[in-house]
Amino acid sequence: MKYKILLLGSGELGKEFVIAAKRYGQTVIAVDSYSGAPAMQVADAHEVIDMLDAAALDKVVAKHQPDIIVPEIEAIRTEQFYLYEAQGIRVVPSAKAANYTMNRKAIRDLAAQEVGVRTAPYRYAMSLEELKTGVAFCGYPCVVKPLMSSSGKGQSVIKTEADIEKAWNYAMEGSRGDLKEVIVEGFINFDYEITLLTVTQQNGPTLFCAPIGHRQERGDYQESWQPMPMNPAHLAEAQDMAARVTAALGGAGIWGVEFVITAEGAYFSELSPRPHDTGMVTLAGTQNLNEFELHARAVLGLPIAEIRQVQHGASAVVLATQNSDSAPKYLGLENVLNDRNAEVRIFGKPTTRPYRRMAVALSFGTENVEELVQIAKNHAANIKLEYPNENIN
Repeated sequence: MKYKILLLGSGELGKEFVIAAKRYGQTVIAVDSYSGAPAMQVADAHEVIDMLDAAALDKVVAKHQPDIIVPEIEAIRTEQFYLYEAQGIRVVPSAKAANYTMNRKAIRDLAAQEVGVRTAPYRYAMSLEELKTGVAFCGYPCVVKPLMSSSGKGQSVIKTEADIEKAWNYAMEGSRGDLKEVIVEGFINFDYEITLLTVTQQNGPTLFCAPIGHRQERGDYQESWQPMPMNPAHLAEAQDMAARVTAALGGAGIWGVEFVITAEGAYFSELSPRPHDTGMVTLAGTQNLNEFELHARAVLGLPIAEIRQVQHGASAVVLATQNSDSAPKYLGLENVLNDRNAEVRIFGKPTTRPYRRMAVALSFGTENVEELVQIAKNHAANIKLEYPNENIN
């Protein structure tokens, strides 16, 4: 069946989803706050609006009359989703899931209090004084995150009392939307972090991809690899938690469920109801279906017989280093692509700013993931951005 899909958020993850959906014959309208966003370049039509403006969002929905709404970012007036669902429009994965997971407070309370999965101790704060109270409860060190943010923006670690005010100000700078509240979490002495891509289906069992390991800087992922070697008992525990939380939220689609893994087992951290940035490693052919193809099938109600690990893979991001109002040129691709086990995905973002993610280098094969990560990092370092009015020799 052919559907009209309204994609809310048109970054690099949205672009890959559009490609996957178009391969199944769907019509996609891409929406974002700026023109020329990556997903707009491959969609059937596009709109530029402030998605935190409920009236503007209502207008776009009324104009296009979509069958399905697929959110790709957090900064959306998600309470409107309940109204659209009441009108017969399907929200992915569901209005409840999208509304809860766009806000760390709602999803953490659901996971810890309603579902009962293991999490770090936590408190919320809407002011600097409330943050000080939360820190006193959680103890040092602790982690502070805005309730609404993306790609780790605004996150920091508080090690001493002198860090509290700086952490509050940084969280406010990184907060998306108009929600000015943070969560403070007790620090878990973990061994590593994973993303467990979890697929819920309209008519089929919940499926899991092999765990993905990742490294972050400034709260944003730098490299990811699949599979992440881990204790099978800890993986089974994480899968059980992911299945319980996604079942409580309802709906069909792919979920990026994040855990920290300790010697004792898995702790639930966060959840995104859509493809995950660390999951771009699946573009390296690590699975029979990448995360975007899995999302498209789940959204469209198409069956997923199995998720099969094909090979090992790694991804490393290519970051901008300066501000530019024009798209850069990408140099060094030939050197990277001389490697038969490498690939590059350029996102096509029309402007740059320092640390903006512009492309990803992929490596794959039978090597262990540590070797593949180093190869991907080397390839990413060999891709240079030439900015307008800049000459690079």
